[in-house]
Amino acid sequence: MPVEVELQESVNYTPLQRMRHSAAHVMAEAIQEIFPEAKFAIGPAIEDGFYYDFDLPRPLTPDDLPDIEQRMRRIIAAKYPFVHDSWPRDKALEHFRNKGQDYKVEIIENLAVSEVGIYQQGNFLDLCHGPHVKNTSEIGPIKLMRVAGAYWLGDEYRPMLQRIYGTAWFNQEELDQYLWRLEEALKRDHRKLGRELKLFTFSDEVCAGVPQFYPRGETLRHLMESYVRETQERYGYQHVWTSNIGKVRLYKTSQHWYTYRENMFPVMKGDQELSDDDAYMLKPMNCPHHILLFKSQMHSYRELPIRYAESDTLYRYEKVGTLTGLARVRSVTQDDAHVFMRPDQIQEEFNRSINLTLEVFETYGLTDYWLRLSLRDPQRKEEYIGNDEVWEVAESALRQAIDSKGIQYEEGIGQAAFYGPKVDFMVRDALNREWQCSTIQLDLVLPMNFELEYIGEDGKPHRPVMLHRAVTGSTERFMAMLIEHFAGAFPVWLAPVQAMIIPIADRHQDYAYKILEQLKAAGIRAEVDVRSERMNAKIRDAQLQKIPYMLVVGDKETAAEAVSVRLRTNVDLKSLPVTQFIARASGIISSKSMEL
Repeated sequence: MPVEVELQESVNYTPLQRMRHSAAHVMAEAIQEIFPEAKFAIGPAIEDGFYYDFDLPRPLTPDDLPDIEQRMRRIIAAKYPFVHDSWPRDKALEHFRNKGQDYKVEIIENLAVSEVGIYQQGNFLDLCHGPHVKNTSEIGPIKLMRVAGAYWLGDEYRPMLQRIYGTAWFNQEELDQYLWRLEEALKRDHRKLGRELKLFTFSDEVCAGVPQFYPRGETLRHLMESYVRETQERYGYQHVWTSNIGKVRLYKTSQHWYTYRENMFPVMKGDQELSDDDAYMLKPMNCPHHILLFKSQMHSYRELPIRYAESDTLYRYEKVGTLTGLARVRSVTQDDAHVFMRPDQIQEEFNRSINLTLEVFETYGLTDYWLRLSLRDPQRKEEYIGNDEVWEVAESALRQAIDSKGIQYEEGIGQAAFYGPKVDFMVRDALNREWQCSTIQLDLVLPMNFELEYIGEDGKPHRPVMLHRAVTGSTERFMAMLIEHFAGAFPVWLAPVQAMIIPIADRHQDYAYKILEQLKAAGIRAEVDVRSERMNAKIRDAQLQKIPYMLVVGDKETAAEAVSVRLRTNVDLKSLPVTQFIARASGIISSKSMEL
């Protein structure tokens, strides 16, 4: 967060953020007690807590946190008032220079103001715009979480500071709930579950940020991609395939080269006699390729809209420090689609895209979501392509389309793509964490850049409008979200292995394999556990693998052509005829139900 943002926009803090901001100042006072020579940077409220950056004489360790917490609680209990004052800029500079507070001096020097805000509580005085609670006793229960490193102003060439993260809540119940969510999040971490459930792995021998999927993981992603493909086809999309490489000139025409160059993989050599613009690079996005497909043929107004869809792997050169399991990768597989349409079809196509997205969300059991209308920042127009008229038309059309659906949304100024406004679907998972999944982007710029045309009813050429659309966005990121949302216990239709057949003794293995063939013939994914482990151990292992059904077979089941069915929830359905189990499971799978 830029320093000036923390100082100037903090006036918009909510009551909870105000309290957390105050807690950051109390933490700084506790640090000052321990390290009188400490230098202080910034300490804003953030989502779920607060932090403060310090320049200290020694590295902090987790063992330091209890002492800092104890001092904070003493300061909070003392009911010190937060006293606000405004100082002339020169007075503030002199004060902080005399105190050796170099970071505060730099902040003031970068502020184009005649006066600066000052807050003091107890023995701690800080440069701050506020606001704060009235006194320290209004700060609720606190917990310091961890120590991390942070470059001053986020610049790797500036000093490395020590950042202490903490959290504060209005009451102990809220704090306990938050700490529970954190603990649960660790259990659900898709990187941990990905290893335990044998879904995917990463190897330095391949490339950082490029996952490799085991059979179960590939089955999962295949099911996800196949479901979206089938759904898109019902909504009138045609699937295409385009190359994995493209020429530099293609991405210059689309303007991606100038905007995303640092996130593209290095250029490869082109054919020897060609220019630099004809050199090749790994495909970072599909839209220019789909545009070329559209442009390669003449189209009538009667053909529109034309909907191209493609599930293809793109390559983005993300920095190593930003890579996070499947949530942030360098190989991004998108359920990408582009709609070429007449201007009068914008609202209808937008509604179609919304309906498609909501159907997919419902199938996955994702019912908690909201929409963000991402708009251009009018103060930074130079970061976007296209003139004011184009943007006004595009933003107005998208806003009207959302309003016509009656869906609640928030506006995100500055969140638009560089070529047009968009609508992002923000999904909350089982732990109330938000993930950006689907996106629908309206684009009047790329059709102009590529000089796209269709023949109108008047027999003259007209410019189409373009819609960029992804239902689940990145397959990898969506998979990460699903793993954590379901804690690895996927709905039956999505489970890589739907049933584990467990013979009690070696003599039951032939019957187990007979059942396996029956299940496979019915389209049920199953395996047989023929290890020499005890039956209860096999059941426990299958439960840990989150397999929906455990089918135990022994003498009674063999004689009765039955299976003893136990669910991964440990519910025992007792003995069922094999045909009855198949009918039950097949019904749940075909309906994509959340039931077991």
